[in-house]
Amino acid sequence: MAATKSQGSYLALFWTAITVLCAGVAYFAEGFGKLVLVIGLVAVAMSLFGFLKIKPEEGETATPEGLAALKIAGIFVALGGWFVTIAGLHITPSVPGRLVFALVGIAISLVGVIGVLPVAFGKKTVGRKLTASFPAKASMEHSR
Repeated sequence: MAATKSQGSYLALFWTAITVLCAGVAYFAEGFGKLVLVIGLVAVAMSLFGFLKIKPEEGETATPEGLAALKIAGIFVALGGWFVTIAGLHITPSVPGRLVFALVGIAISLVGVIGVLPVAFGKKTVGRKLTASFPAKASMEHSR
């Protein structure tokens, strides 16, 4: 998961801090729980700032950047499916009605995750034939 020692250190700090943060949330009603929550928040912030500090050492990303608006649209579509499912709990009290809302919500989320987000990151959608991702590689293969 981590390619360098600093990435591994910050990753270990992050996971430990998230665990402490969850313990603080679980025991928030007690006095010690509030202290544990604050310690977890501070440690998570330290790990995230550490990740930002070592980001320039990673080099350039190998994949194309993609369109930011399409990425945001894909996230909204994926979350929209979740909201449809949650809304179904409040709209209808019947089990078959809630099942329909859950299936529709899952379908909407899958459209966002499988249909919109891969296109936003420069990939082909599921079911389409994959072609060479990099034009230079494709032209080298055709010149042989």
